[in-house]
Amino acid sequence: MENLSRRRALSLGVALGLVGVANPAGALTSTGSTGSAAGAAAGADPAWIWDEATDPLMVSMLENGHVPTINTKWAAWVNNNDPLPDGLPDAFAAHLRQVNRLPSWADRAKLARAADFNRRRDTYLFMLYGLGSGIMSTVIPREAKSVYWSAGGADMQDRAAKTFTFGYDLSQLGAFEPTGQFVVTANKTRVVHAAVRHLLPQSPHWRAVADETIPISAADILVTFHSLGTFVYRKLLDWKIPFPAADQEAFLHSWQVAIHLLGVPDEHIPQTWAAAEKQAAQVLTPILTPSTEGIALAEDLLGLTAQIDLGVTRGFLNEFVRYVLNDEVGDWLGLKRDYASAALVRTAWPAFILFREGLSPVMPNTFYVFDQFVRALAMLFLNKGSSGTTTPITIPTGNRAG
Repeated sequence: MENLSRRRALSLGVALGLVGVANPAGALTSTGSTGSAAGAAAGADPAWIWDEATDPLMVSMLENGHVPTINTKWAAWVNNNDPLPDGLPDAFAAHLRQVNRLPSWADRAKLARAADFNRRRDTYLFMLYGLGSGIMSTVIPREAKSVYWSAGGADMQDRAAKTFTFGYDLSQLGAFEPTGQFVVTANKTRVVHAAVRHLLPQSPHWRAVADETIPISAADILVTFHSLGTFVYRKLLDWKIPFPAADQEAFLHSWQVAIHLLGVPDEHIPQTWAAAEKQAAQVLTPILTPSTEGIALAEDLLGLTAQIDLGVTRGFLNEFVRYVLNDEVGDWLGLKRDYASAALVRTAWPAFILFREGLSPVMPNTFYVFDQFVRALAMLFLNKGSSGTTTPITIPTGNRAG
């Protein structure tokens, strides 16, 4: 169970966006008195920053027809210390050699602790990333519209199978070590982001609904981080799950390194959880709202549960989403009410946590309901990963047809 849930813990969330924040001690420039990128950070507004190193490169790769070759060649490039495969375009290979490394401020001890934290808290992380962050992303309008109209939006199960690799590789004990895979995975994801920035503005469907001319800015990535890392951090505290300061710092640091690897400038990244929460209140909470695309994506994601016996009803699933997020989001997404399930979730889940954490000697009658629910969800979202291998990250060459 630990491996399955950890392996899929981030899958549903990252299916809709992969982001985090960076916080090297003393390396990031805080913004104003808040330490937040929402203020007057050094350099340009992150809403107007994309990826000056990768974006022009991917325009060239796409327009010159190199992407199919890249997708074929880099499938064998997996571990952080793997040599680049032969046959990649020279400029593309040179870029990967430059960026495929940890930043100088990365703390390997913290990264190792973060991976151990992921292992120890996989049940909660799976529920929060999957039924919290993943569904929250459908009410982040820019994110929902970009996901829906990109090539992967037409098949969310396939998209999830491809993108869970990011979260799985990030959570492994040796993720950032030479024999780990996350540095490579992050750089592949960065390349995919750059390709989408070039392709999506060519979609008349996306242009008709978007309020930006180029998707996935540094600000957009920071917003998505808050729907993932900051959201999970706060929920673990609210649920009173033991969360020592060293674990909190390590958890933040792993996301810090991740987002640096995705190309977000360090000076725009919150330095502490306090700064991250303040920034989230400024840049995430006020923009949450439903959209046609987001409602469709949420139903696609929740509808995947019909493929396996979860041991619970759809009403229970809807109410768990409402519990993890809130009733306003549930109403926006049209999640039908099941008041009996609502009462069960709101009383039994806290009791489940208390017993699981050894804080109560009384095992709730519903313990196995929740335990089996988590296990079934893990199995469901493994879908195409049943062979024990991750699905390769590939660069798109087009958009959703309509």
